[in-house]
Amino acid sequence: MRFRLTLAVLTALTAACGSSGTSGSSGDPSGSGKATISYAIWDKNDQASAEKIIAAFQQANPNVTVKLEITPWDQYWTKLQTAASGGAAPDVFWMNSLNVRMYAKGGILAPLDESKAQGLTPAVVDGYRYDGKLYGLPHNVGIPALWYDKKIFDDAGVAYPTADWTWDDVKAAAKKLTDPAKKQFGILAHMWDQGAFYPTMYQAGGEVISADGKKSGFDNPASIQGLEFWTSMIQEKVAPVAEVYADTDSITLFQSGKYGMFYGGAWLAATFAANPEVAERIDLVALPKGPAKEAVILLGLANAVSAKTEHPKEAAAFAEFVASEPAQKILADAGGGALSLREGTQDGWFKAFPNFHLKETYDASLPHGVPYPVSLNTAQWQDVQNKLLAEAWAGKRPVADVAKEIATQMNEILAKE
Repeated sequence: MRFRLTLAVLTALTAACGSSGTSGSSGDPSGSGKATISYAIWDKNDQASAEKIIAAFQQANPNVTVKLEITPWDQYWTKLQTAASGGAAPDVFWMNSLNVRMYAKGGILAPLDESKAQGLTPAVVDGYRYDGKLYGLPHNVGIPALWYDKKIFDDAGVAYPTADWTWDDVKAAAKKLTDPAKKQFGILAHMWDQGAFYPTMYQAGGEVISADGKKSGFDNPASIQGLEFWTSMIQEKVAPVAEVYADTDSITLFQSGKYGMFYGGAWLAATFAANPEVAERIDLVALPKGPAKEAVILLGLANAVSAKTEHPKEAAAFAEFVASEPAQKILADAGGGALSLREGTQDGWFKAFPNFHLKETYDASLPHGVPYPVSLNTAQWQDVQNKLLAEAWAGKRPVADVAKEIATQMNEILAKE
């Protein structure tokens, strides 16, 4: 689940940006030149690397103290909304590309120096631009990939996937790996946007939304073909029915040893490596090519700076440092779920998981990166998208009919932005 800001919240934020409240930073009434800034994140798994990054920044900037605030995902956005509405957002805080436009339009975020994004993957950086300005400096990247169970492939006598695989190869392998007697399926066909049906829509030559963000791409015949890639495998019974995912998530299902292939994030390396039995029998490869092209949706977190911080220079300097080469190396060397974004800093992360071909997957994926598709009010049309696609995945309605209805409703939403 991803949190998506709504227009109602934007209205509140916009009204709040005219208030005279202060940020969560501590001022410096003594005039000593010292500053304390707050840094808000939502994942405790990143605490160790965040603390090391803070320590390195403070060593280089002894007059600045950074206080780390960790709020669980389920409460993070509500807390941030409340703080921002009162003019007291943290000085620096995690932001995602689904929400950045709303917060930027609401006057909550300060624009950042474009030059500090040089060397970062463009497909991720582009997700944090709004109205010609940059409102977040990305510090990691999520790369979807094709995970596969080597034992199932070996038992079926099927060659492992390679970087040259196409959709046809996926479907052919899925048929050979499916064994009803073992209750074994060739592939999982979970309804996942970033790593599954969005990429296949683009790989077929379609799009989710037009480049200018004004028109839906769901009614494009190529986009429909990208969606049918998944539903056809459910219909052919090489993937389980949609109801399976209601009781057990796809990550857990894949680890059960009953599914040959799984479109999942490369970031799951840390999760899978924690289970030695699973880690020994699985590996990953870049997403297979579609009939039109290669494409992979790249999505990364960014650090944003409050427009109302009392220490704008220090806050911006810290956000810039997190995206710098020294900090990116610290992040990668931590060997967690986050992959650093700056080229040449990822070796520590690759070495942390020697069982998996992570570097090869990274190198093959990045050149074909596509920004995660968003608009100002992504939440509203994604709700429509998910509700209607669920009917197609369940086999209740033809994909083409559902896709055209999504496009109609989505275009109505986009016209009001």
